[in-house]
Amino acid sequence: MRRTYSKSLKGAEAVVWGIPFDAAVSNRPGARFGPQAIRRASAIFDNDPQYPFERDLFENLAVIDYGDCLLDYGNHTKTPSTIEREAAKILKSDAFLLTLGGDHFITWPLLKAHAAKYGPLALVQFDAHQDTWFDDGRRIDHGSFVARAVRDGIIDPDLSIQIGIRTHAPEDCGIRIIYGHEVEDMPAAAIADAILKRTNGRKAYLTFDIDCLDPAFAPGTGTPVAGGPSSAKMLSVLRKLTALDFVGADVVEVAPAYDHADINSHRGSDDRNVLSGPSGRTERTTMKRRACS
Repeated sequence: MRRTYSKSLKGAEAVVWGIPFDAAVSNRPGARFGPQAIRRASAIFDNDPQYPFERDLFENLAVIDYGDCLLDYGNHTKTPSTIEREAAKILKSDAFLLTLGGDHFITWPLLKAHAAKYGPLALVQFDAHQDTWFDDGRRIDHGSFVARAVRDGIIDPDLSIQIGIRTHAPEDCGIRIIYGHEVEDMPAAAIADAILKRTNGRKAYLTFDIDCLDPAFAPGTGTPVAGGPSSAKMLSVLRKLTALDFVGADVVEVAPAYDHADINSHRGSDDRNVLSGPSGRTERTTMKRRACS
């Protein structure tokens, strides 16, 4: 994100944090390299306003890069509690937390940490998969975090929504689903309106699984699914969510080893658009331009 690395949270309004973990995948590993790849891709950003915003998103938002979560790779049973504990430390500073994954299992302890601070949350999930497979609560699996969160009252299914789903799951947990073929037919504004209506002004957590995008736009991921939306459409949706009261977000399942041109890493870094909410920016159709001289 081209932000200053710091372990001091003093004065930080938003924190970018990496969780290099992919031991919960059911298909191809490699998402543990996602945080590093997203940071590397973000190095191409210049200091001009990010299209289509009038000003630099970071101009009035103090953002730091907090580095990566230190995990014990020899003991995965400790991973959930480690992530939850370290996330709670960051949230205690009242900063907005944007986490770079890592596989989608990391969203489970992140949700727990956010719910402990803010109460039950609305979930806004961009994904090709529902992740609603119920288990005994002890497994390390990237396909069960939604079921766990609903079961434990961490998210409110009546206020939650999934966008881009194009696989089957045994349960929907009562969550509103906009399937992949529906996304194809809906304008970005209609998708954003559906999200805002569903969350109904409640505090929300946004999770963006990069496999929400069609593999043509995001080939480097563990479980790609054809028939997804374009990166342009999803970026447009994100830009229209400035009214969403979201308290945290993550970008997950970026696996650069399967990406021939860093496409996924660049798309992951583009999802910094979620910071348009905390920075209070609104979308513009045109940008002010300096006169050439």
